[in-house]
Amino acid sequence: MIHLSLPAALAALLAGLGVYGVLARRNAVLVLIGVELVLNAANLLLVTAGSRPGAPLSAGPVLTLFVITIAAAEITVALAIILVMFRRSGHIDLTAVPDLTDDTPEERADEADVADAPDADARDAAVAAPETGREAAAAAREATS
Repeated sequence: MIHLSLPAALAALLAGLGVYGVLARRNAVLVLIGVELVLNAANLLLVTAGSRPGAPLSAGPVLTLFVITIAAAEITVALAIILVMFRRSGHIDLTAVPDLTDDTPEERADEADVADAPDADARDAAVAAPETGREAAAAAREATS
């Protein structure tokens, strides 16, 4: 029979590495790996407690199955959030300032191009009538003056 202090020490090591991964990492996937290490440390302690002599009803392994199920659901939701975050911003750095607008990066670029135009009437004139270079320049000058 294995002494109960060895799995407890391994669980403490796993939990410590998991907490370090959650606190020290900027990458969202590595933070999730840290959370999974903490959950696996809890699973190891539950199985260890359930395997000791005289443990009633084998509660440790049963609770471990519940923790594994919850961890699977948690990782599914978290990876979906990370995937959306990557599609919106192009990175999964957790220290970056979040962009909470509903616009896509392409829409923001289009709005920036429109905002750079000198006057709204000049924008409308340039968009409404495709003209030759001289005519467009003259129309833009007239619209801004």
